[in-house]
Amino acid sequence: MWIRSATLFMPLILLGCRNEMYDQAKAKPLSESTFFANGQNARPLPPDTVARGFLREDKAMYAGIAPSGSFVTELPVPLTRATLERGHQRYDIFCSPCHGKQGNGLGMIVQRGFKQPSSFHVDRLRQQPVGYFFDVMTQGFGQMPSYASQVPPEDRWAIAAYVRALQLSQHAIAAELSPDDRKKLGQAGAQRDPRPHRGDAK
Repeated sequence: MWIRSATLFMPLILLGCRNEMYDQAKAKPLSESTFFANGQNARPLPPDTVARGFLREDKAMYAGIAPSGSFVTELPVPLTRATLERGHQRYDIFCSPCHGKQGNGLGMIVQRGFKQPSSFHVDRLRQQPVGYFFDVMTQGFGQMPSYASQVPPEDRWAIAAYVRALQLSQHAIAAELSPDDRKKLGQAGAQRDPRPHRGDAK
């Protein structure tokens, strides 16, 4: 009999315990405080605090920095077709509005008056290590803001790989191509319309 009674009263006991915990004295993070000198309950994080899962000790992967302190010259992720396709997709979304689909700095918002970024095809940027492009996406540069909060590290590396592919598309050495690719290149050149197009330089 007493077991049945205890079972009936147990929910009431637990409910009372919950109310005491709910109603106990506490400080809500964004509320005012009379205890701290600045009048705020929210406290700044201690120096060097790292959120769980964000230690990121691999500087090459998460900062584009080699042990020597310079930018890495090789991708810290596998260079695969899937990586380039992902980079192409992310580039079109986040980069092409300014940098253009071809990486020439003539994106749509530039055509509408925004300041033109440098073309990826100038010697200065073709000679930069791949880690440089990752760093610019992470830290921002000039009028370009940081994209670290919008584009995860793996996608930033995929974009950097695609930028390299764009650069190679304009500066590939024919002698370094495979025989099949050289044949395709010759066929493409033979099929190109020799007549001038509207907008071509005169």
